[in-house]
Amino acid sequence: MNYRKRIREVREDRDYTQAQIGAILNKTQKGYNHIENGRAELKIDDLILLCRFYNLSADYLIGLTDDLKTLKMKN
Repeated sequence: MNYRKRIREVREDRDYTQAQIGAILNKTQKGYNHIENGRAELKIDDLILLCRFYNLSADYLIGLTDDLKTLKMKN
């Protein structure tokens, strides 16, 4: 699975809009839409923010695993 499909599915499963997630990433709805639709790449800093926001591993969000694990946050 590619990461665009995964981040869209996670967002939709948790009932967030593109505008809400864009705000988390300090982007407009259109800017976030471009990431989900392949017109822009997901930057590593944005991936980290999404992992923290959703409390999910980067491996899951980028599609390297289908094992839905939550983050083990460092202090």
